[in-house]
Amino acid sequence: MTRSRFHKGRAGESAAAEYLASSGINIVVRNFRCPLGEIDLIAKDGKTIVFVEVRARQMDGLCSPEESIDFRKRRRLTRAALWYLKQHGLLNEMARFDVIAVRWNGEAPEINWIVNAFEPGQ
Repeated sequence: MTRSRFHKGRAGESAAAEYLASSGINIVVRNFRCPLGEIDLIAKDGKTIVFVEVRARQMDGLCSPEESIDFRKRRRLTRAALWYLKQHGLLNEMARFDVIAVRWNGEAPEINWIVNAFEPGQ
């Protein structure tokens, strides 16, 4: 990954976290890592645990940020989320998977928040 792409990705995660926080979502963990994968953001929306995948792309990219989350990525996210829930004794809590798509057009990001973007196993 090029340095510029890495910084845009991190900037996209920061923009997503700020956007969610301004919408009343409490960010619990950023860049959660476990043996089964990584989750960009883990948040709380009321009593619901929200696992958030952030995808940042340039406006002229080959595919949209939303389209870049394939079955393998959803499966890795689901497994990492289950690991997190087990490790924290939260298996009986409500949870969902959201996607934040960040499109860069110059310096200002355009953000699209997809609530309950997919179900485990999709």
